[in-house]
Parts: sequence; C-alpha cells; structure tokens
Amino acid sequence: MFSRCKGRTGKMFLMLAVASCLTFVASLVYLSTVNGYRFSREVPCTPRKHVAFMKIHKTGSSTVLNLLYRYGDAKNLTFALPPDDHLGYPNLFRATFVKDFAKNPGKEYNIICNHMRFNLPEVKKVTGDDSFIFTILRNPDSVAESAFPYFHSVAPVFGAVKTLTEFVRKLDKVFNPKTLNSFYAHNLLWFDLGGDAEAGAEGPHVDQTLKKLDSTFHLVLLAEYFDQSLVLLREALCWDMEDMVSFQLNARDPSTRSSLPPDLLSTLQRWNALDWHLYRHFNTSFWQRVEQYGVDRMERDVKHIHHLRQKIQDICLQSSTPEAKSKSSSYIKSPDYGNAKIIGYLLKDNLTRETKEMCIKMVLPERKYLNRLQRKQG
Repeated sequence: MFSRCKGRTGKMFLMLAVASCLTFVASLVYLSTVNGYRFSREVPCTPRKHVAFMKIHKTGSSTVLNLLYRYGDAKNLTFALPPDDHLGYPNLFRATFVKDFAKNPGKEYNIICNHMRFNLPEVKKVTGDDSFIFTILRNPDSVAESAFPYFHSVAPVFGAVKTLTEFVRKLDKVFNPKTLNSFYAHNLLWFDLGGDAEAGAEGPHVDQTLKKLDSTFHLVLLAEYFDQSLVLLREALCWDMEDMVSFQLNARDPSTRSSLPPDLLSTLQRWNALDWHLYRHFNTSFWQRVEQYGVDRMERDVKHIHHLRQKIQDICLQSSTPEAKSKSSSYIKSPDYGNAKIIGYLLKDNLTRETKEMCIKMVLPERKYLNRLQRKQG
C-alpha cells in the first residue's frame, strides 16, 4: 500500500515539476520583452488583415508598397485599388475613389496603400475602424531634393528653373501656390497628410495637427532608419520577419542627385517648416518606440533582416547593387520620370519558374504590380 502511494506521489511530483518548468519558461519569455531579449514572439497575436498605409511622395514609400502588395497577394487579401494609378490625388481622399466601391459599399477591403491625400473618416469607410494605420516620413531636405527632378516636368514652379539651387534662390519670384501642382514644391509631407501646405509655420494649428496625427497613426516609419522601421512594423502587424524582406525600389541614379550650400539649405528648411515640425515630432516618437522594443533586441532583429535580405539577393540578383541601365531582358526597373533617372535590378538567369516569379515580384515596378492586382481582382 505504501509503495502504491509512493508511486502516485511520484507522478504528482513530476506533474508539478513540469508545470513549474513551463511557468518558469513562460516567465522568461515575458521578461524577455522588458530586457530587450527575445526567445520567440513574446505575446501571442493574430496577424493584422486590415491595413491602411498612407503612401507619401518621395519617402521610400514605393518599397513599403511592394511589401504590402506581395503580402496581400500571397494571402489573397482584397486591396482597395484605384481605377488608374492613384486614389484621387491631390484631392482629399474619398471612399468612392476606390474602384467599384460605390457598387459594393458593403465589400470587405483588407489593404489600402496607393497614393492618396489622407482623409481619415473616408479611409475608415473602406478598411474599417479596426484597421492598422501607418505611414512613412523622410528628412524634408531629402524630400525636396528628390521631388525637384522627379516633378520638374509636371510642376511649373519647378520647370521655371533648371536646378534646385536656383529654385531656392528665386522662391519669391517663381513660386505661386495657385500654379498647377505647386504642392509638390512646398511642405509636401504636410500636404499629403491632408494639411494646408500654405498655413503658417507657427500657431496653434501646428500642435493641433500633430496631436491629431498622433492619435490617428499607429506607427510612423522613418526612411533613414528603414530596417528599424520594418522591425517595428513586423511586430505591430504580427507578420513574419520574412514578410518584411524588401529591396529598395524607385530609387534614383546617384548622378541625378544634388546638394545645396549651407545658406540655401537653411532657406529651404524655413520654406518647408511645416514638414520639419512633422519630421522632428515623429522622429522623437520613433526612437521612443525603439526604446520600448529594446535596443539590443532591435539590433539583433535588424541583423536578422539583413541576413534574410542577403539570402534573397543571392537567390535572385546578379548584383546586390542596383543597376543604372542594362539591355538584358532580365533587367527590371521603374520608368524614368521627369528628370529623375531610376535604377533597377538585374535578375539571375536560369531561375526556376517559381523562383523567378518570386524574384520578379520583389523588384516589380509599382504600376506593373498594380496592373496585376487589378486584373486579379477584376
């Protein structure tokens, strides 16, 4: 009888020991968030399937767009697509700008990500109140430098001069807010987010707008810290790290880039003061998010993204460096626009059909991928 009780006691002890070990491991996983060390995904989560990306001009947003296209395409999610190549821009976004929205007002859309001028109530009509809303910003000096050659042929305020230096020197003479497409030349970030680019740079409207955007966007990425941004985005969306792997798209040939002397750079910064309010504000909140994530953990996960990107590069590309031009049929790039010369990628030859399709999607110009999705959704 004693030996029988002893056997039962041993089994109970073993069960308690296992339970204690599991509790201890669970505690380690939870504590890993606090200490910036990650054994696995700390908090069980469900991948977000309702996503609204505010695609801002000249911020690296084409690369994010490609990432969203590939994810939604692979998961057969439904995109809120434009009938052409943008969602009514530069008009403030309305839900009816989405292809066939008026015909199917009850249709569920998972992802909206094409160029628009942000308008929160109308966006929510499309993706719902539970959608994850995010955007990406870039140093306003870099935005202006990139916008000038890109929009030189469609914005007369740019077309009136030959260089960005000349534009900044002659601001008072060449800029007219009533001129066609003048918004490309003044506080473009602020304008794309739905604000008045010609509002003064000081006053209560600045703080009010920043507070409103704070409460609207669940995450604001920074182009200068793109991989750190992807790590934060992966956690927020509860997607896999592999889903964040991307190549830089729609980038310019370095030969078309320019710089300003210090005095004119100061003038440009005053000119785009509203954009600088935005950028400084969300730069601060970005690094607060990194601190919360854990600096050591962030460093390790960025290395993980680098490793995954290198693996895909080794599979897909003849060179990890984008090519300025090539006559090869394996060369893929976005078309040049304005005075901007766009660089592309040269895919490896003799890829299997499945691998080639994966590689093509990684570097496919946004208009061509959009056309694919429009055909797929009908």
